Amino acid sequence: MPKYQFDVQVQPQYLPEESAPDTGVFCFAYTITVTNTGQIPAQLISRHWIINDSGGLAEEVKGLGVVGRQPLLKPGESFQYTSGCRLHTASGTMHGSFHCVAEDGAPFVTPVPLFVLEAIDHGLPDAPSSGRVLH
Repeated sequence: MPKYQFDVQVQPQYLPEESAPDTGVFCFAYTITVTNTGQIPAQLISRHWIINDSGGLAEEVKGLGVVGRQPLLKPGESFQYTSGCRLHTASGTMHGSFHCVAEDGAPFVTPVPLFVLEAIDHGLPDAPSSGRVLH
């Protein structure tokens, strides 16, 4: 078992009620679950996201913490939060990383794998499911 390690799971969701496709506004939520799978307590300090729409527009987002928090996780503990983003196209991707510091002062980076944002209305029969995570 690695000494310093967080595992990240992502569940993206299209928000049709907050979107305006006619004006190029597609809103998405994503729920992130971060679990300390390492051997010692560690704190999530900051985030770094790369958000790409299908038209080639890329946005970079950096900041302290997640949803205003910098959770300290003991081994086996998880922290879950939901945030969101807007795209100008009906689909895109996000990926990034969390910068963390272990209780012993060692910094480490936790990658967040690429995940797909797709404007799919689940109210339609035979609609494909979203929430794909690419590895």
